[in-house]
Amino acid sequence: MADTDVYQLYAVKYATHGRTQAANFVDPPDPHEAMPIDYFVWAAVSDTRTVVIDMGFTADVATERGREYIRCPTDGLKLIGVNADTVTDVIVTHFHYDHIGNFDKFPKADFHLQDREMAFATGRHMLDPAHGFSMNADDVVGMVRHLYGKRVVFHDGDDDFAPGITLHHIGGHTDGLQVVRVNTKRGLVVVASDACHLYANMETGNPFPIIFKKEDVLAGYARLHELADSPDHIVPGHDPLVMARYPSVSDDLAGIAIRLDEPPQAG
Repeated sequence: MADTDVYQLYAVKYATHGRTQAANFVDPPDPHEAMPIDYFVWAAVSDTRTVVIDMGFTADVATERGREYIRCPTDGLKLIGVNADTVTDVIVTHFHYDHIGNFDKFPKADFHLQDREMAFATGRHMLDPAHGFSMNADDVVGMVRHLYGKRVVFHDGDDDFAPGITLHHIGGHTDGLQVVRVNTKRGLVVVASDACHLYANMETGNPFPIIFKKEDVLAGYARLHELADSPDHIVPGHDPLVMARYPSVSDDLAGIAIRLDEPPQAG
């Protein structure tokens, strides 16, 4: 990625969920041990563009699914200077409820997604509760409406999204899951989203239990290492350790927003 844009890269926490290992691993080492997860959206900001990665879920969905809602993701983005009203590009990593909501709060944005994810979310696999449960039908229908409104941009596999940002199809968790590689001052950082929920999933080869194709999940771990400059350049999608390992944007935003373009701290 020579002669390309360099981005500041942020993660913004908007919700959390207390749970045990049983909900986080195919084969939990201790099913009863507490192991909460966090929910994030991400933003890549350069001198010339701002790109939001995923949109989280709404307060109503948090209530329906028993999640602790901290703030609307767009309110969290505003704290780091990203105004959803003016964002023109949102990358949707996949269609699960915690990544695709709030699109109505991005009135000027085009939504970038994989062909295979739209097909997956609107096809026969949604008849299986194992896959359909993690979707919010209203959000999927809303994205179909944006398709007909010419606001969806499709990508087929790996793609150069913009100078300094590339998209990479991983699959596994859903059929069309994609990750985002971002050029930062510390190198190539991969926002893994749900290609790696928790550091421990990847480090132990013990995946998160919501799976479309397990072999693709495991192959995806290897692919993440190929794409990133080092293991420290891979950012899991739901691990509370991310908040502990990376510096806060400011003291006022401790526990809310962190800088992923800065090296991780100890831990």
